[in-house]
Amino acid sequence: MPKNKFQEVIFTIIMVFFMVYAMICYNIVLNTGAMTNQVFLSAFHELTFMGPIAFVLDFFIVSKLAFACASRMVDFRSCHPFSMILAISVASVAFMCPMMSFFATLFFKHAGNQFIAVWLQTTFMNFPVAFFWQLIYAGPIVRFIFRHIFPEKENAKEATLNM
Repeated sequence: MPKNKFQEVIFTIIMVFFMVYAMICYNIVLNTGAMTNQVFLSAFHELTFMGPIAFVLDFFIVSKLAFACASRMVDFRSCHPFSMILAISVASVAFMCPMMSFFATLFFKHAGNQFIAVWLQTTFMNFPVAFFWQLIYAGPIVRFIFRHIFPEKENAKEATLNM
């Protein structure tokens, strides 16, 4: 897990890439009704503006809310690290999914006067996929990558040097 602001930025960038790219692919498939190779290319185009939105929301708003909610679900001082990660992940999806679905509805759905209904439908369609993608794939992959970029041994040495 990130130990300083720089690591938080890197972690968030990696997580945003994995989550937003996958969710964009999923939504393109929902909209077109077919999974094709073109979906992967089209998703990169949408990632150029949905990614920064997700980064700003996650880094400045959701991460703090998710941490606060997670700390109410489990006692961070005495719980198993997996419980802490699970609680933070669940809370993150609970906040990010409606927010990102709002922007997806705004930019792609042309909802007009049905905006609230379409936003809620988009959120409900996205939530199960975002939840399981985060818990089973994106979260573990991102933590694996992060651990290899910032090994704990380096973090321990840095903490010792800062004392």
